[in-house]
Parts: sequence; structure tokens; C-alpha cells
Amino acid sequence: MSERMTKRMSDRLAVRKTYKLYIGGAFPRSESGRSYPVTDTKDRFVANASHASRKDVRDAVSAARKAFGGWSGRTAYNRAQILYRIAEMLEGRRDQFITELRHTGASKTQAANEVDAAIDRWVWYAGWADKISTVAGAANPVSGPFFNFSTPEPTGVVGIIAPDSPLLGLVSVVAPAIVTGNTTVVIASEPAPLPAITLAEVLATSDLPGGVINILTGHRTELAPWLASHMDVNAIDLTGVPDADVPSLEDAAAGNLKRVFRASEDWADDPGTARMTAFLEVKTVWHPVGV
Repeated sequence: MSERMTKRMSDRLAVRKTYKLYIGGAFPRSESGRSYPVTDTKDRFVANASHASRKDVRDAVSAARKAFGGWSGRTAYNRAQILYRIAEMLEGRRDQFITELRHTGASKTQAANEVDAAIDRWVWYAGWADKISTVAGAANPVSGPFFNFSTPEPTGVVGIIAPDSPLLGLVSVVAPAIVTGNTTVVIASEPAPLPAITLAEVLATSDLPGGVINILTGHRTELAPWLASHMDVNAIDLTGVPDADVPSLEDAAAGNLKRVFRASEDWADDPGTARMTAFLEVKTVWHPVGV
């Protein structure tokens, strides 16, 4: 390599990453044009994240509703394949996620462990895709010449206010909602939003249809009330909401009888089925014997 080329490379400025929203499989900027600075634990500037508006919330809900029919209509086996593919893609970008988690104060070992746990969680939920209907459903004994079946079905569009665990917590609230056929609008961690948008890049390059997961970054106190009160949202997960703000969001959600779910968890613990069954509706069907 020539001396001139070597000098030119040493003087080169790195291309800074632009963090945008993730709506309908695309990466738009906030329609408001706003952004906010993201800093590390030593208050050093890391990047600017898009500051979503209530119009962005409406756009994300619209994208999630549009995607619901196709996603819920896929076979459980196909949804499992797609979640497994997400895990594959995430593992391929493992080093990038480790770097971003270190901005949140995690050591290299802690960051690596969290990324590995997030990958494993996608695989774990993928394995439940074709099993949860058997666990949550039933063939009910009845007195009479009838078959009686209870079958779980997805609730619809689920709004999620994600916890501040920027990767493992995020995956742990999103994966169980979509594996059963729901679509989601997610408000990412406000102080640590960067892993969420990097995860969106993983989703966009996997086989996940656009609109199944929509990710917004910004101020939760501004966005959460609009998501909770939106009439086309069927359920909301308030896991990332401080205790003091929960009652007002529950009141907002009551406008169209949304399912409201909130659980404080240690993300390092093994997950259960509660997050999957929280966003399922059980349909009971009667059918005459012999017909």
C-alpha cells in the first residue's frame, strides 16, 4: 500500500451511524424532525436517537394492524422458523451488540452474557410456537352429544413499553407477544435506546414481515399515554412504566377495554409461559357429535 493511501486512511473520518425509528419494516425519521442525545454512564455523547411523536405512534399502530392478518394467519411452524432466523441474525452481529451494551455501563463479560441470553431467548420462544396452543387450549368434557374445544387466538395489536434492560429485557417482552401471532408497537428504553434500533436492523434483514414489530424511541412520558389510549390497540404491556405512572395509563387503556399486563421480572431468570398467555384470547367452540 502506498504511503499516500496509508495517510489518507489514517485521516479518514468514521461514518457515524444514524439511529431512526422502525415502522412497517422501514426506517423513517420522526415526522417531528426531533432527536435527543444518548449518553453513556460517564455522560459522554454516544449518538442522537429519533424522538418519536404521537403521529409516529399512530403510524406504528396502523402498520401493526395492517400486518396482523398475515402474521396471525401463518402456521405456528413458520413463525417458529422466523424467530429462529432472528436468533441467527442476532448472533451474526454479536460484537456490535456487545459494543452498544458497554455504553450502558456493562462490562465486556456482562455485555457478552446478555447478548448470548437474548439469542437463547429468541430460540426458546421459537420452540413454543407450535406448543402453546396445546398448553393453553383444551378439549372440554361436556354432558351431551357435543365436542367442546377451547382454542387460544392472538389478541391483536399489543403496545409495549419496554423495560430499561436494553436488549434482554426488550427481547423478553417482544418475543412472547409475536410468537403467538400478535403484532406489536414498542416504546424502547429511553436512556438506552440504541440496542433496540440495532435489533430493528436484525429484524429487517430476517424473514419477519414488516409491521409485525414496530420500534419507537423517545420520551416514554410523552408516547405511552397515546399508545395506551389508542382505540386500535388491543392490549398493552406496562412492564417499563414506573409505578407512579401505571394508574393513569390503566385508565387510558380502559377506553376500549384493553388487556393490561405488567410484571416485574429478573430478566436473568428462565422465562415462563405467562407472557405468551397474557396476550391470547380463548375461543370455545361447540360441535355436535357425528355432524
